[in-house]
Amino acid sequence: MVTGGVSKFAKAHTSRDSRYLVKEALDYALSDVGMDVSDIDGSVGAYFSEHFQRQLLGTAMVHDYLGLNPKPHKRVEGGGATGGLAFQAAYEEVASGRMDVCLVFGFENMSHVSTWKGNEFIAMASDMNFDYPVGGFYTAYYAMMAVRHMHQFGTTVEQMAKVSVKNHGNARYNRYAQSPMEITVEDVRRAPMISYPFTRLDVCTMSDGAAVAILASEDRAFQYTDRPTRIEAIGSGSDTMRLSDRPRGKVPLLPHEEAEWYRDLDYPGLHNFRAARVAAIEAYKKAGIEDPAEQVDFMEVHDAYTSLELQLYEDLGLARIGHGGELLDSGFTEMGGKVPVNPSGGLLGCGHAIGATGIMLSVFTHWQLQHSVEKHLGSGRLQVPNAKRGLVLDLAGTGTLITVTVMGASR
Repeated sequence: MVTGGVSKFAKAHTSRDSRYLVKEALDYALSDVGMDVSDIDGSVGAYFSEHFQRQLLGTAMVHDYLGLNPKPHKRVEGGGATGGLAFQAAYEEVASGRMDVCLVFGFENMSHVSTWKGNEFIAMASDMNFDYPVGGFYTAYYAMMAVRHMHQFGTTVEQMAKVSVKNHGNARYNRYAQSPMEITVEDVRRAPMISYPFTRLDVCTMSDGAAVAILASEDRAFQYTDRPTRIEAIGSGSDTMRLSDRPRGKVPLLPHEEAEWYRDLDYPGLHNFRAARVAAIEAYKKAGIEDPAEQVDFMEVHDAYTSLELQLYEDLGLARIGHGGELLDSGFTEMGGKVPVNPSGGLLGCGHAIGATGIMLSVFTHWQLQHSVEKHLGSGRLQVPNAKRGLVLDLAGTGTLITVTVMGASR
């Protein structure tokens, strides 16, 4: 990866549409390394829903607005994982040799509709014949998973609240973040209840925003910067759309795990994410990672709900299944801990402009690995010291599609 840019995420950008937001992010990325649009061989674009945009072929319009016609272009869509899937598709364009320099961009303008209508549109990424007719919104799905995790393993609402405290707190030092705030566990629990056990502060906000990344072959990358970041590996996994269809079987083991740890556990059930494990296993194998707690310096993961981050600690191998809450309590994933998770503030702190989110997390990871966080985010408080390897996870549905990308510093 050569460079990247992010627009300010906000509840609404009333005077700027998605084309302008993407161009704003791209202009920033290009100027950072002295590139020009003419250096780009083609693009991959991403947005989640035509319902928000009221526009088919929206990425083609952005591709045109950026001055990239008649170069090749395609759109990628995959629910909440749209940005992560698009980033990996751009990687594949370069890795295949088809392009030497590929732009990936993502955006969403979710303020065109009310919050209730927005949640309805997002719910259309569930089973329209089964879940949706009985009133299934995603907050309710994740609330059910959280309750099951609490029942199965003793996870507490206070542990989930600590995720919100951590990520909103990190966002205070990120100029692009939508929801920076200093809060306490008590503040999280006193906030209006949305769907037990989630209060409003356990749930990320819908956003308007855009993000871009420019990926290049190794030879071309070093023409533009002496500090590109290397995409060491990609992985992806999938699972059933309906939670009720998920099996109860053996745990797919990460390299450092032992079958005996989970001898009596039915997996994934409603408490964890099989697709995350499958994606991590693929990426770890390619990147030569035996133990992520020892070989990954930080992670940027899809924390749309506080419980989700705790569950991902387990399926990415930072903690044994059922022990994510304890890992958080130990300070392991805080700034200053051994493996900070969501130093940017994540979705809870930054917001969730769906098509842009996975790309945004990748850009923040790139800046961490370049040790340029102070330059780009406006504060050095979020820089992970000596960061050499980072992991990005993006997620759709209730873990229906998940991407894992491992990135490393070039020096």
